[in-house]
Amino acid sequence: MYTTYHLTSAQEISSDILDAIKATFKSKPITIIVEEDIEDFELTTEMKIVLDERLQEDEKTYLTSDDSIKQLNKKYGL
Repeated sequence: MYTTYHLTSAQEISSDILDAIKATFKSKPITIIVEEDIEDFELTTEMKIVLDERLQEDEKTYLTSDDSIKQLNKKYGL
């Protein structure tokens, strides 16, 4: 089981949240991960180059996203 808390600021962390976690998970082992929300995602130059290359591919050999995922699953067991 997992629970996600989305806070607009670290200042919102209160004893109420900790009490809710304790009540939910009781004496079970837990892992707490804290990560910063980054809303401004920017493509790197490398990412843009890859996307530009993909745009230049021949449409006759185009793979749908479903086909791509199937091939990746088959090859890498994703």
